[in-house]
Amino acid sequence: MMGLKRVTLSLETSFTTRKMLFSFSLLVALYLLIFPLLLPNKSILVVSNFKFLHHPFSSSSSNKTRPANVSGIHNETLLTDVENIKNASLHVGEQSFQKGNSEDSNNRTVVTFSDSTLQRNSSDIVKGKCFSDEEHRNNTENSSFSPKIQNVGNFSEGKHEQDSIEKSNTSLTNPRKIGLYKDCDLFDGKWVRDDSKPLYPLGSCPHIDKSFNCHLHGRPDRDYTKWRWQPNGCDIPRLNATDFLERLRGQRLVYVGDSLNRNMWESMVCILRQSIGNKKRVYEITGRTEFKKKGVYSFRFEDYNCSVDFTVAPFMVRESSFRGKNGTFETLRLDLMDKAASTCQDAEIIVFNTGHWWTHDKTSRGEEYYQEGNHVHPKLDVLVAYRKALTTWAWWVDQNIDTNRTQVFFRGYSQSHFSGGQWNSGGQCDRESEPIFNETYLQRYPAKMRVAEEVMQKMTSPVSYMNITRLTDYRKDAHPSIYRMKHESEAEWNSQDCSHWCLPGVPDTWNELLYASLLQLGKGTWKSL
Repeated sequence: MMGLKRVTLSLETSFTTRKMLFSFSLLVALYLLIFPLLLPNKSILVVSNFKFLHHPFSSSSSNKTRPANVSGIHNETLLTDVENIKNASLHVGEQSFQKGNSEDSNNRTVVTFSDSTLQRNSSDIVKGKCFSDEEHRNNTENSSFSPKIQNVGNFSEGKHEQDSIEKSNTSLTNPRKIGLYKDCDLFDGKWVRDDSKPLYPLGSCPHIDKSFNCHLHGRPDRDYTKWRWQPNGCDIPRLNATDFLERLRGQRLVYVGDSLNRNMWESMVCILRQSIGNKKRVYEITGRTEFKKKGVYSFRFEDYNCSVDFTVAPFMVRESSFRGKNGTFETLRLDLMDKAASTCQDAEIIVFNTGHWWTHDKTSRGEEYYQEGNHVHPKLDVLVAYRKALTTWAWWVDQNIDTNRTQVFFRGYSQSHFSGGQWNSGGQCDRESEPIFNETYLQRYPAKMRVAEEVMQKMTSPVSYMNITRLTDYRKDAHPSIYRMKHESEAEWNSQDCSHWCLPGVPDTWNELLYASLLQLGKGTWKSL
């Protein structure tokens, strides 16, 4: 009888325990369902399964004709994911090369939010942030997010167009308050109308090459100056000339390459000059006003004790001559760097380019033109020669540039838009008045840039790759065309420039991307204040 009572008591106790556990579980479930509804969570939207692009090559779905992009991987950015986000103030999507592999971060969380404390005018509005899982847990209760966190997001064209308009070309842009998504592909985007452009007024800069000065030669429209490049995944800062010069104080920025880099160099000189009160304190140190001949040109900004230089080296390797049985003839030494390159070794920033001269027409069709050592190739394909030359350049950079001090950039190929012929056979572009909006009309990605990417990937030095090929492909409207000169004959009317760019114009955007790149890398004086 006593045993039966103990069993009954045990069953009652077990039943009571289960009842208590069930009630507790029910309360927890109700709590979890009701509590989130009480929180002001409208400012947080979690988007999971976002893939970070860390591999050396990653394809872009928006561009099926271009090659897989080369991800930005520098010594300074090979940190953990959390350290990257804490330390990086800006990401600009420029693509860099570094030997070795980096880990792919698949388990990240993208958080898009609206924080009134971070709202700013213009394109500086912070659209979103990206956190590691740990940072997300720590910060969801804190509305004061760090301005160093990087931006992510795809936003409507109209929104960016409205936000981007600024009242002054010299207004201060604080890079600390621009959230740029660290893995944003800066060169995957679109052109949007921006009436605040250009960065310097038409006719205001006397240092523009006459063949680039479309306004001077009577181009009637100004629409080609009113476009801004908008990356699909982030916002970038407007180039602040005063900030750029302050960071460049006591230093040298050098462009090395062909006439397209001269286009970019003159653009930068004009952008920076616009912020200087006394324009006489900006001058070319030798007094030259023409910059086409072989040599080194240097604009000094006296107030900042700095210079912006251009070294003419269209092939990057050495133009030479060879004495053969039938006399002396010109050659291109694929195994030797251009002598002028030595003048830029001590610069703090170098922007290299080469590509437009690498055609069969400009290289004697590869017949007895390319030389290595004492051997002149009877015939050599231009792409093979281009690879050899870039390999020489890459070796020279690895051996001669101290990348702890000097930041090296390689600017990619700028697309041309000749219709009905080429530059020397009646090609035209003077009737183009707006960018290309339909991607099906874009050109195939240049094979030369695939070669360049393969060479740079093998380098030991970090080189930042500015892949401007696609963004220039859209801009068939912005070439000098017939406005490269004041025409006095029918032959001059038929000779159009659909390769270079009007200034102000597209090269200003290249320099804006360079500015953003330097801020993202954060080396030396380019660290966020």
